[in-house]
Formats: sequence, structure tokens, C-alpha cells
Amino acid sequence: MHLREAALAVMPRIYLSPPYVANEEERALLLEAFDSNWLAPLGPQVDAFEAEFAAAVGGGHAAALASGTAALHLALLILGVGAGDDVLVSSLTFAASANAVRYVGARPVFVDAEAATWNLDPALVAEALEAGARAGKLPKAVIAVDLYGQCADYERLLPVCERWGVPLVEDAAEALGASYHGRPAGSFGALAAFSFNGNKIITTSGGGMLVTGRADWAARARYLASQAREPAPHYQHVTVGYNYRLSNLLAALGRGQLRSLAERVSARRSVFDRYREALGHLPGVEFMPEPEGHRSTRWLTCLTLEPEGFGASAEQVREALTRADIEARPVWKPMHLQPVYEQCPRFGGEVSEALFARGLCLPSGTGLTAPEQQEIIERVLAARQGAPRA
Repeated sequence: MHLREAALAVMPRIYLSPPYVANEEERALLLEAFDSNWLAPLGPQVDAFEAEFAAAVGGGHAAALASGTAALHLALLILGVGAGDDVLVSSLTFAASANAVRYVGARPVFVDAEAATWNLDPALVAEALEAGARAGKLPKAVIAVDLYGQCADYERLLPVCERWGVPLVEDAAEALGASYHGRPAGSFGALAAFSFNGNKIITTSGGGMLVTGRADWAARARYLASQAREPAPHYQHVTVGYNYRLSNLLAALGRGQLRSLAERVSARRSVFDRYREALGHLPGVEFMPEPEGHRSTRWLTCLTLEPEGFGASAEQVREALTRADIEARPVWKPMHLQPVYEQCPRFGGEVSEALFARGLCLPSGTGLTAPEQQEIIERVLAARQGAPRA
């Protein structure tokens, strides 16, 4: 067996965005919570995590929850969204953004991305709100997704929403550590949702956070997330609640991870820069743009491949990486193309459809090593038509 083949035979699988535990501080905080025997939801680690997280994203108030989806669900409940209402939602996103709308009995109305940011198109949001006003049924909320770690264009989005008095919810699940004109992701919406799933920049294995500038809304979120228990010596309930609170143990891990947020973002951006340096000059290759004023976390490195120029389609490259035990994925399939949502109204769709057809997400983990990344790059290059195969 050739030496290179032998090395590849023992190389572990390279994942798209695996969890990353970096230092002893994370372990120490986790053990502190464990040794305290305070493992259930609520506790001093949860309180500290909420305060530290709120400070990290520009202030306000935070409620630590079981998932980012739970945060979106509670945000809509707090805004009074319910059965028969419409909510504008980015089409180019993960299903959780739209699913939360269904949880409250409302209808998602999907809005296309703009090519400049891959995020919610403010011009189409304006068109959708004007159409709603003419029909006498304005949407009850707008959910803007900070896609792949990059903020939407809030300088244009917020005035549109404010004009019609429609609150904006910021789905910043993928964007902790990003900024837009110096303001951190999560500081733009009336409420913002974050995720600490295992593939995110910081993780609590599972978990999320709801952030808002209003103390009463944060208190409402904590109340609803704790089964809506009333302050009584017995179990008293006057409304339906949810089991959405984060455990004290997982909050300790989150605190440790949050302390290395800047280093984690820097590592992801470095991964992106190495990909762009190696592949960005090739015909048919375009990386997800980062317009002036935006600072993305580059949670995932995303690019589009034009087969005629590059010599292979995004799907052909993905299949080649899969054969080498390297995980890669297409860009999000737009929600308006998903069978469960294909009957929902939409505005536009061509941009997100084109990005899905040509888009590819490459492994981007915080702990991705230089040799691993070089192997990925070589596999991408080898997938081109006429290029020698490894």
C-alpha cells in the first residue's frame, strides 16, 4: 500500500462542525456543578450563564433554554403570535425557523434571500409587508435568520419593520460572535434566539438562549419554560407551560465555552481564509460574500460551484468527499421547496434556489487541523473533471 493511502486508511472521519472542548476551565466549571449536586434545571450556573451571555451579546436579559428552537417558540408566544396569523420567515434556513411558527398555529410566509448576503432580502420584506397591509392582514412578526454566522442587513430591515409596526425576531442560532457595523448578533431584534447544539461555535451539547432588551419578556420566557408554575406551595398553573429550561450542569459547560468565544470565531475565520486562498482563484468558485460592515463567524465555510467553470458540480464534489469519509453538505434547501411547507405563500425564491443548486458547505470545525484541511482541499481539487484522482 502506498504511504499516502496507508495514512488515509487510518485518518478518522472529518465532520462538518463537531463539538470542540478547548481548555481546563470548561472541565473545571462542569465538575464544580457536578460536585455541587445541582444538576437539575435552574441553579447558580444557569443564573451566571444568563448574565454573562447577555453581556456578551450587547446587554439586555437572557433566558437559558433547552434549544434554539424553544427560544424561537417562546419568542413568538411572547409577541402574541397565534392561530391564523402570518409570520414572514427566511426561506433559506434550517427547518426550526419555520417549525416554531407552526408550533403556535401560525402560517409561515417565506421570503427569498438576497445575493449580497445570502440573508433575508429587505426589499422583498417591504413588498410582503405592503401586500399584507393592502389585504388588511399584516404579518404578526418577521423572523430574520443570521445565516451561516453572518448577520442580515438590519440597516435596511429594521426601518421596514418599524414602518409597519411589525416586530422582528432575530434567529441568531448560527451567529454567536458575529457583528454588523460593530453591533453583536442578537442585539437587533425585539427578541433573539441562539443555539448551543453540538455543531455550533459554543455548545452545551444541546441548549439555547433567548435574549431581549425587556426584563418582563425575559421573565415571561423563564416562566413559560418552567411549566408555567405559579408561586404557590402546591403545583398551580393558570396557563400552558413547557419544559424548556437548561440544566445547571450544561450551563456550566456553556459558561466555559463562552469565555473562549473570540478564539473560536478567529479559528473558524482562519479555516475560511485557508479555503479561499486555496480555491478562491479557480473558475466557477464563489465563496459566501461578507459585505462591508459585516463580520461573520464563518460558522460554516460555504461556497458555490458552477460546473461549467469549475469542472464539477457541488454534488459531485460532495460525493467525492463522502467517499473519502469527509462530511460535507449542500447549502440549506429552501423552506418553500420542502414538502411540508410547499403550500405556504412566498415572495421570490430564485436566489435561494440557485444557492441550493450550486452551494456546498465544507468542514469548518474550530479544531480542524491544517493536515485535515489540506486533505479536504486536495479532494475538492481532485473532483474536477480531468484532474488526477488521489
